[in-house]
Amino acid sequence: MIIAKTLAEFTEAYGKLEHKSDVGFVPTMGALHEGHISLVERSVGKCSHTIVSIFVNPTQFNNKQDLATYPRTLEADCELLEKSGVDIVFAPRVIDIYPEEDTRVFDMGGLDNYGEGPRRPGHFNGVVQVVTRLFDIVKPAFAFFGEKDFQQVAIIKYFVQKLGYPLQIVPCDIIREDDGLAKSSRNTLLTAAQREAAPHIYRTICKAKELRKSMTPQETIAELTKQIDANSELETEYIEIIDADSLTPIKNWSDSENVRLWCAVYARPVRLIDNIGL
Repeated sequence: MIIAKTLAEFTEAYGKLEHKSDVGFVPTMGALHEGHISLVERSVGKCSHTIVSIFVNPTQFNNKQDLATYPRTLEADCELLEKSGVDIVFAPRVIDIYPEEDTRVFDMGGLDNYGEGPRRPGHFNGVVQVVTRLFDIVKPAFAFFGEKDFQQVAIIKYFVQKLGYPLQIVPCDIIREDDGLAKSSRNTLLTAAQREAAPHIYRTICKAKELRKSMTPQETIAELTKQIDANSELETEYIEIIDADSLTPIKNWSDSENVRLWCAVYARPVRLIDNIGL
């Protein structure tokens, strides 16, 4: 496995790959866990070569404190990736990704009107900036993304089609801890009490599948919010029940055949997101 810490090093390593027609790519921000490794394993099983990027992208953080405290564990990450059969780890400098300020502003086609969009202004624009830049550098045939960031996956798929990238986005299932908590690099920032409370989020939102039999979507949201907030360690930022294709909230269960619930909950100051299909 080659670790390329500059664009020049990556270009040299990429040039030595024997089969460039079916390269698999897993973009990450590091602090890797089993969720990331599951994406890597999908790529290694499907593609001749697998490239993983580790880059904490400054343009997608609308909170500077969040950027400053985001966990960085490059050495441990590389050890995990070598065991997983990765060919190249691309861990670039900011100047390699943004030699000049990236001033591109993207029209999300309305996919950012709800969910994370209004709560994290500029976040998805930063995501599209870095992902398109990485796609231009890596030129993958397949790119693997976890569905924990359901809205992000939908937006990336939209831009792959809109901008004509010759690659396939492969969504991968959420990987959870034994107690149901969605795997996340931010979980390492939780206190012991918060970590004990955090699985309450998933356990609660799963109740929506039963509540929908007797409650409207709005009533279901109110009840789930009440139950999550009953835990003193947790505070709901939002719960929305949406059509999973348009990413817009539904008023009635009959409004969509592909319903999804997504949410963000604070175990302050850590912000946890999750989603489930209904």
